[in-house]
Amino acid sequence: MANVLVPVEERNLSPDEVAHLDRRRRRGHLFLVMGFQFLLVSIFVLLWSGQDATYSPGWTHPMLYWDILVFTLAVTFLVKGISLRRGLNEFFSY
Repeated sequence: MANVLVPVEERNLSPDEVAHLDRRRRRGHLFLVMGFQFLLVSIFVLLWSGQDATYSPGWTHPMLYWDILVFTLAVTFLVKGISLRRGLNEFFSY
């Protein structure tokens, strides 16, 4: 009987295809970790960017721009990591 936890399209893969699938999922896991780290940094930088947006004159708001960049990177890495890691049914400890 086939393992019902494995998606139908992954049940008859060659060893090379399984290796490629593993690399894709590990890269997705890496992107998820990076995304959460960027999100944490953007939350910390948010404290300074609010003060920077309030008190800096004119268009010079370096901390605000830095926070926008880091938050955008966090969202990008999280979305890409989720899409690369799709179909994962087991826990990897590496």
